[in-house]
Amino acid sequence: MAAFRWPLTVRRLHKWLALFVGVQVVLWTATGFYMVVVHIDTIHGDHLVRAATPPALQTRDLMAPARIAAAATGATEVRLQQRLGRPVWRVQAPDGVSAYDARTGQRLGELNEGDVRRIATRLYSGDARIVRATRLTTPVQELGTRKPPYWQVEFAGWNRPTLYIAPLTGELVAKRHLLWRVFDIAWMLHIMDYDTRTDVNNPLLRVATWSAFAMAVSGAWLLIWSFPKRRKRKAAA
Repeated sequence: MAAFRWPLTVRRLHKWLALFVGVQVVLWTATGFYMVVVHIDTIHGDHLVRAATPPALQTRDLMAPARIAAAATGATEVRLQQRLGRPVWRVQAPDGVSAYDARTGQRLGELNEGDVRRIATRLYSGDARIVRATRLTTPVQELGTRKPPYWQVEFAGWNRPTLYIAPLTGELVAKRHLLWRVFDIAWMLHIMDYDTRTDVNNPLLRVATWSAFAMAVSGAWLLIWSFPKRRKRKAAA
């Protein structure tokens, strides 16, 4: 029976591990480089919206929030804010968000497209025109777990700046652009979560990480093993 040859076995293991994780190591390096080079504030899209100071809201002659909460079944939060310059009560309940006129208590319907375009134009820091405004009722990947409906307002430009507006309150839900979308793909490739893009401890990532560790250990073993062999060759010469 032939003797078991450890160096040959470790060398083969190292080679196949390198082939298995080599591509992912390159992706880790490239995506990590992108995430370090592009500033996180740029990724967040803070430059897309104007810095707004909170408006001063007059509470005189407004309906009491307790009356609004009583009108909304199961209300968990009542918050005063503005919608197109008028004070409204924003009510959070288990079945979703509703809005009430803060002066009359009348329940408000959704904003129309024209209102949404005006809000988006006021929020946007650039001067590009709006390409399209679409009310979405199905989730989109770039908003993660946020539930629709919401308005998607896209502006002209190489980076495709996009603002998402809440249809009832006119609030800014999210801001997206090309560099964010590239970051999102880079993050997906980096953590190897190709579904939700949020699980940084998924099985695929653990397998790749331990495989890379095994490749490094086997490579170190081969390096150490090669030194005595070289010394013997020199002595024989």
